[in-house]
Amino acid sequence: MLHREFNTGRRFAGRFDHAEDLLGSLTAFADKHNINMAVFSAIGAVVSATLGYYDQKKKEYVSYREPHPLEIISCTGNISLKEGTPFVHAHAVLSDGKGRTTGGHLFSETPVFAGEFYVQELTGSPFSRIHDETTGLMLWSNET
Repeated sequence: MLHREFNTGRRFAGRFDHAEDLLGSLTAFADKHNINMAVFSAIGAVVSATLGYYDQKKKEYVSYREPHPLEIISCTGNISLKEGTPFVHAHAVLSDGKGRTTGGHLFSETPVFAGEFYVQELTGSPFSRIHDETTGLMLWSNET
């Protein structure tokens, strides 16, 4: 098990702009504030969403589009470094107007209708993402 102790750093709370991409906005935020390692959560609603899962046999992401408004029931994730720049990894559970839920790995092309976020920076030596041969994923590593 890979692990490392971190201290808590800066804490941010904010609001997304209407129609901005949820992941793109968080990535730009992390870049602007020099955040190399953090955890975050978000609530609100999206105009539409792109979600998916990782096909473990094919070792590739499969995505699907939800082309209608959805509430963000839960959106959590982390920020770390990938190729030296901030990378946002998020999962979300979303619900439609009848309370039906869908969820999974969150992809770009998820425009926010209205939403709020909380980011907790973690200080110390950040993890970097590198390709893992076993899973085919870009996973946290002690390597830089």
